[in-house]
Amino acid sequence: MADIPSDIRQHCPGTESNDAGKSSICAGCPNKTICASGITRQSDSNIDLIKERLSTVKNKLLVLSGKGGVGKSTITSLISRFLALNNPDINVAILDIDICGPSQPRVLGVIGEQVHQSGSGWSPVYIEDNLSLMSIGFLLANPSDAVIWRGPKKNGMIRQFLSEVDWGMLDYLILDTPPGTSDEHLSATLYLKNVGITGAVIVTTPQQVALLDVRKEIDFCKKANIPILGVIENMNIFVCPKCKNSEEIFPALTGGGYAMAKELNIEFLGSLPLDPLLTRCCDEGKNFLTEFPQSPTIFTLQTIVQKIIKQCEKMKSDCEIDIT
Repeated sequence: MADIPSDIRQHCPGTESNDAGKSSICAGCPNKTICASGITRQSDSNIDLIKERLSTVKNKLLVLSGKGGVGKSTITSLISRFLALNNPDINVAILDIDICGPSQPRVLGVIGEQVHQSGSGWSPVYIEDNLSLMSIGFLLANPSDAVIWRGPKKNGMIRQFLSEVDWGMLDYLILDTPPGTSDEHLSATLYLKNVGITGAVIVTTPQQVALLDVRKEIDFCKKANIPILGVIENMNIFVCPKCKNSEEIFPALTGGGYAMAKELNIEFLGSLPLDPLLTRCCDEGKNFLTEFPQSPTIFTLQTIVQKIIKQCEKMKSDCEIDIT
């Protein structure tokens, strides 16, 4: 949540109060909307249900960035596909909580698929035998339909995704998030706090205008006690598929994601180029890893995913030490 001025904090009715976000003292508070939505007063039954449903999920990852258009959905799909393709014995799932702009059905080539409901809950859509997806995109009558919802309804949808989807035994549940640090992020953090968030993968592009917003996302993670697994810099260079010449489309005038990660003492996971072949695969819903297995982008991705796996194992080890 955002920092609250001292005069408001002193007279705050409290997040559990029925007057939260509605009292006159709340007028100047940056957290007024989220408190008034009632998310902070959710019954324990919802939390307990989510805890039970996700008890069979080993690692829960958030893909975050305060900036739109940096490629969070692309990065989410690449990491998920790579984990599933190279580790056939593990199960991976993606939860698309970008309520107003769900991209994963298109990127993963399952646009138009339907979600089925059984006695155990909603069944996610399977892309591969060990890779599944749940998105509000499957619930829309038309992919072009706008989702015009206020915070409480978004919150309710995310709660349903986490509590009513039959995820089964998962090694990785990866949440693709929208830009910013508001409704969807607060909802996911609230519902996952009791089941444990393994960590967040921060995505940025090299230019300063993106880094400014990404720093806010990193600050959000620190305030919400979300461990940061590392930073990925996307679209750092463009390599022409024909002449192989490279060019900085977004010049890193301040050192880009690497310099920011070093300054903030966060692991830098790696840089991915702006690859037109990858963009085409996303538009067509094809698997870039199998379509262009010799692409230099895939070798870079391999290093990034290996670092993420290592960080997840480290977080699990640290958690076990804390318990003991």
